[in-house]
Amino acid sequence: MPTPGYNLAEIQDYYGNILRTSKDLQTNTCCCTESIPSHYRYVLDNIDNKILEKFYGCGSPIPPALDGCTILDLGCGSGRDVYLTSSLVGPSGFVIGVDMTDEQLAVARAHQQSQAKRFGFSKSNVDFRRGYIEDLVALDVADNSVDVVISNCVINLSPAKDRVFSEIFRVLKPGGELFFSDVFASRRMPSALREDSLLVGECLGGAMYIEDFRRMLRGVGCPDYRVMTKRRITIDNPIVEAKVGATTFWSMKIRAFKIASLEDLCEDYGQVATYLGTIPDHPHQFPLDDHHTFIAGKPMLVCGNTASMVGETRFARHFRVNGDRSIHFGAFDCSSPASAAQSGDCAGGCC
Repeated sequence: MPTPGYNLAEIQDYYGNILRTSKDLQTNTCCCTESIPSHYRYVLDNIDNKILEKFYGCGSPIPPALDGCTILDLGCGSGRDVYLTSSLVGPSGFVIGVDMTDEQLAVARAHQQSQAKRFGFSKSNVDFRRGYIEDLVALDVADNSVDVVISNCVINLSPAKDRVFSEIFRVLKPGGELFFSDVFASRRMPSALREDSLLVGECLGGAMYIEDFRRMLRGVGCPDYRVMTKRRITIDNPIVEAKVGATTFWSMKIRAFKIASLEDLCEDYGQVATYLGTIPDHPHQFPLDDHHTFIAGKPMLVCGNTASMVGETRFARHFRVNGDRSIHFGAFDCSSPASAAQSGDCAGGCC
């Protein structure tokens, strides 16, 4: 797959000097229009305005059930999502923010102690590290050390995305999760657009062709990922629109897990998963992805991959999974709601 021709110094200059606040963006690609869940808004109210006004992102990639977790934020910028997750992991958790832009990190670091005080912590539970998301070894992020990796509209900026995903799945613990928002394209971008500094800075030049993304994940041992949300991007800049032509862009929120048992197709083992209703702020239902919403107390027939995603991750204590992979019943029927289990209460579908 083609490698973007831009260099990281251009991106550093764009986000460090050209952009002063989110109002300086030339398109709405990196302006977050996704509403923040109500149970997170109280946290944002406790984050300093200087952090918020330097925020650039295309989504809200903050998964639930983070208490006590170690979080890694790739391309953390001024630290909004670092501080948001800092509050959610609590004093027993830890958040690492990685960015290559000194100006952004200066804002983030200036608020470490004041944010800890606002959250009621005796000391800061965050650490900001300057470096590159393609080389987390240099930043002392060890193998199998992170529960959740998040990123908000940053991976598109990397000229070596395959290395980014390789590093992510190196540092994730078994059962760990990648949960990120980014820009995706309907096709591979022509070389002239991949090298256009404005398009790159606006998160369009390096947008991932969705099939290349699928191939990169498969290359690091992750054959199944799930889409949480997908929103078509309207650029609203005639000059940029003329450059990109017929290419369609989407802002997508995606989750993927580091699970050895995942398969590249949905397979039927007769497994049933029941959500216990115990994930904080999700007492009645839990959306695993855009086509799996578990209702508390209701058994749901699931494929083997879905069973692993709720049964071999930090979500396991919130689910009861019945059945194993000892008997295979063929491909899981993804075209319609799954057949009812013996109790008659199960319904579901898969990707």
